[in-house]
Amino acid sequence: MKHENNETKKKSGRLRALIPTKRRLIQLYAALLFNANLKGFANGYIYRGPLKNICTPGLNCYSCPGASGACPLGSLQNALAASNKRAPYYVFGIILLYGILLGRWICGFLCPFGLIQDLLHKIKTPKLKKNRFTRVLSYLKYVILVLFVFYIPLVYVYAKNPATLPAFCKYICPAGTLEGAVGLLSNKGNSDLLSMLGPLFTWKFLLMIGILVAAVFIYRFFCRFLCPLGALYGLFNKIAICGIKLEKPKCTDCGLCVSKCKMDIREVGDHECINCGECISVCPTQAITWRGSKFFLPPNEIGESEADREAVAARNEKIKKRNRIIGIGVTAAMLALLGGVLIYYNFIDKAPVVETPPSEVETTDPTLPTNPSTPAPDAPKPGNSQGTLCYGADITLVNADGSFNVQNNRGKITVLNFWYLDCQSCKEELPHFDEIAKEYAESVSVVAICAYFDAEFVPDFVEENYPDYNILFGIDLPDEAYYSQMGGKGTYPMTVIVDENGVIVEKIHDKLSYNALKAAIETALAD
Repeated sequence: MKHENNETKKKSGRLRALIPTKRRLIQLYAALLFNANLKGFANGYIYRGPLKNICTPGLNCYSCPGASGACPLGSLQNALAASNKRAPYYVFGIILLYGILLGRWICGFLCPFGLIQDLLHKIKTPKLKKNRFTRVLSYLKYVILVLFVFYIPLVYVYAKNPATLPAFCKYICPAGTLEGAVGLLSNKGNSDLLSMLGPLFTWKFLLMIGILVAAVFIYRFFCRFLCPLGALYGLFNKIAICGIKLEKPKCTDCGLCVSKCKMDIREVGDHECINCGECISVCPTQAITWRGSKFFLPPNEIGESEADREAVAARNEKIKKRNRIIGIGVTAAMLALLGGVLIYYNFIDKAPVVETPPSEVETTDPTLPTNPSTPAPDAPKPGNSQGTLCYGADITLVNADGSFNVQNNRGKITVLNFWYLDCQSCKEELPHFDEIAKEYAESVSVVAICAYFDAEFVPDFVEENYPDYNILFGIDLPDEAYYSQMGGKGTYPMTVIVDENGVIVEKIHDKLSYNALKAAIETALAD
């Protein structure tokens, strides 16, 4: 009989373990809310509507097909680099607001990549417990914060490089690789991007695998040792409105809270604490509570008389009833918000979408500060590809008067090369286009169209590097509308070849050698 009772208890315990905790439900809710663009997973597109300018609190890659907002780290790096040596007050203000309101509570409850690590750590394997070495190693994320988020982007722009370098996103961020690169490249519609992967993607992919595997054995490996966003929020932990607090007069310094915590804290609520709340249940003196909990929890009072006890019981019951009403109201509001967001992103919002691969594909960085807008009336229609008529747009020229329009160039082959200043592959192939423009001057027009976000730097670049030019250098429409409508997938360089009748005969999402470019031109002339 006793054996049967033990088995029943074990089964009951296993069933209870399958029921998600309130914290886990909030994590799942946040992950869905911040990745509400579900249609992006189906079509392989990145949402680039007006709400993409809003930073989500946690680490959630801009390039994730489902991402409904921008990543605060990516936005911060690009804002620093694109601020023209002025402080990016908007992004700093957003991060400051999140820090003051929530601190590292964001890490414990609202970060999608934190949720991924929590789930991986659930896999039954031997676990490495925290120790003196892990405590020291936890300061590495502050080094990464200073070096990769602040120093390298600022040095890059102060060295007068006409582009941005979000170093953390480009070289380290595993969320970008998992959510952005893997999320997009796993869609069969983006299979043509696989040929563009190179050493940078290999490095980032291997780093991501290493971090995810480490998270199985070491609790929140990335959060504890590598995440600069957690390092930033940790600076606000002591003053944040939300989170846990320690009432020191009640504390007996028993150390149960520190030993229970899987993070490298020295005391409850310090810069390493993610405010998960697990320490609350082990405190023997109830010295650890949620900030603001006195409003929701009935006071622990015991009256001396029967009347006093009845009054306390009545007040406690009233508080519990109020809390139930508040809980129901908050839950209903959260579900309504989630439902509204899902409907908006997947059925209402009609913002232009771009098949954009992640920054791990070497020739692009999707966190560049671009905002979608309506394409110009004469921009080509969406979906233009080989065999279709190129309607053209008036592309502003920087090394010649006026503008260029494909329709006005009928009777000649038109080569449109899309590039941007921070794309090394783009700059390496430009001499080939210049040579082709010179060699086929009578029959071919070559237009190198730079991305709009580099517009102010292009004239100086052309004057310095191509004083005796044969190429026509132009600037794309705002928000890269022409590139996007020509079928751009966010990867640069992209080359489009249009025949004498204005029909697109070839589109190439890759760097071209002189011989490959010449062969494409000869084919277009022969046809």
